[in-house]
Amino acid sequence: MLALRTPLSLTIGAVLIFLALFVFYFFRNPDRKIPMEPGVVVSPADGRVVVVKDEENAGRPGKRISIFLAIWNVHVNRSPAAGTIAKLEYKPGKFLAAWAEKASLENEQNVFTLSSEYGEIVFKQIAGWVARRVVSWKKTGDQVGRGELVGLVRFGSRVDLWLPEGAEIAVKVGDNVKGGSSVVARMPGGAEVSPKQGGEPSIAQKIKESGRGA
Repeated sequence: MLALRTPLSLTIGAVLIFLALFVFYFFRNPDRKIPMEPGVVVSPADGRVVVVKDEENAGRPGKRISIFLAIWNVHVNRSPAAGTIAKLEYKPGKFLAAWAEKASLENEQNVFTLSSEYGEIVFKQIAGWVARRVVSWKKTGDQVGRGELVGLVRFGSRVDLWLPEGAEIAVKVGDNVKGGSSVVARMPGGAEVSPKQGGEPSIAQKIKESGRGA
């Protein structure tokens, strides 16, 4: 005779189903239409713009855009421009709330230095209080297309983008942006590109293969 299901077992089953659906939803990788307009820089992540400011990087003038990724946002990250990854550095650190200004410097992060036709562009995957894993699918020397997938941050995070002097910022604090498709800045010059579409790699396979921080 089959045992009757108890309220507790039904509750546990419902919780497990909810968690499985949530994880499936969190790791989604929607197709994006990548702009081919010359000179544009696209958002490296989905989320809300929380900082737009003038900021030096290694003594060079430029501008920084910071994007906060809430837990419901898409968490795969994309290259803001075409180029070669000149340097990729993993920095261990704290797990402050991702919207805090100090998170840009003190939290665990992957720092990408991209050599592009506009000069060096720097973008960071930054872990937050909930997100405690930054994952890169690229390495130093890899060539990337505008909007190409480069990695993910798990469960709430932040992405910073630093652009060299001359960048014309196209977003403001409070704007919602989508990785790979939202134009966040325009650079002088630049050629039209044929970007690699973000949905090419299997997201499930990428996640399976990336049991590492950088």
